[in-house]
Amino acid sequence: MSIMDFNVKKLAADAGTFLSRAVQFTEEKFGQAEKTELDAHLENLLSKAECTKLWTEKILKQTEVLLQPNPNARIEEFVYEKLDRKAPSRMNNPELLGQYMIDAGNEFGPGTAYGNALIKCGETQKRIGTADRELIQTSAINFLTPLRNFIEGDYKTIAKERKLLQNKRLDLDAAKTRLKKAKVAEARAVIWAEEVTKSEQEVRITQSEFDRQAEITRLLLEGISSTHAHHLRCLNDFVEAQMTYYAQCYQYMLDLQKQLGSFPSTFLSNNNQSSSTPVPSVSAPSVLASASASLPSVSNSVVTSGFSELKSSSGNRKARVLYDYDAANSSELSLLADEVITVYSIPGMDSDWLMGERGNQKGKVPITYLELLN
Repeated sequence: MSIMDFNVKKLAADAGTFLSRAVQFTEEKFGQAEKTELDAHLENLLSKAECTKLWTEKILKQTEVLLQPNPNARIEEFVYEKLDRKAPSRMNNPELLGQYMIDAGNEFGPGTAYGNALIKCGETQKRIGTADRELIQTSAINFLTPLRNFIEGDYKTIAKERKLLQNKRLDLDAAKTRLKKAKVAEARAVIWAEEVTKSEQEVRITQSEFDRQAEITRLLLEGISSTHAHHLRCLNDFVEAQMTYYAQCYQYMLDLQKQLGSFPSTFLSNNNQSSSTPVPSVSAPSVLASASASLPSVSNSVVTSGFSELKSSSGNRKARVLYDYDAANSSELSLLADEVITVYSIPGMDSDWLMGERGNQKGKVPITYLELLN
């Protein structure tokens, strides 16, 4: 037999098998043929595998969105990954914001309060951007890659064997249908007994192949429990990476807050809110401890009996400046931390303000920025 003849016969046999499966499947759908049901354990394993695949895909996709919100950047990374090439390095959003702040601060002048604050904020944003890169890299290796490997590897193998099991079942049920028809024809003396024997042998062979494939599929599906255990470890790694990232960001912002000093109150005063009491910087622990307290209560709590006595008298006192303060208008006096000025009260002045003098300069100053000296 030539190779061509062999190929032709093989193609004919495959076509016959495909047609037999198609007929069996169609008759099952119309209720005209019996269907061999899988055992309950195997059905449960198949359902568990399908559920695992579904939710793993959703978690994988949403984690990618969380780590990289820009869809264009995700597409670019996907293309470079498929081409097995390294994607070009670009600034992420915190780094870009940080660079803009630094450039603006240098343009306004590092010696000015606003320019200096911008530079400090920009440097912190760039540090947060670096931490963001580390989070993405760690999460991709320890969390996203294992999930993707399951979808593109293990589950594809399971799906392939499941499809093969489906075909073996159709072959078995088609053989059973032919055997049933052969027995009916034998009873009517239409065919010889040898045909029935041949059909019975075909059923035994297809039954054996079906049982073997069911066992292979079952063994693969039982590995889903190991997959869950592995994904649990990966999830712990992801949580740890997030914890490290947020702890770094929290520390960076604490450091920035200490560097800025009076920046929050300066911001308020520069927005023409001089009538309200400026609020000095407060450390993070005290913010957490008094989260329910309003800003006015924080500022009012620092009014000591010394200030009350000064306001009720006509004298003056020396006071040390605690924080830098930029005057919002010509009626106020700008302050520098640690300098000593003379302060006094005048009738009708707001309770949170005093008049301050430095040489021949004078103007309103907030009492929350002062410490009276003996």
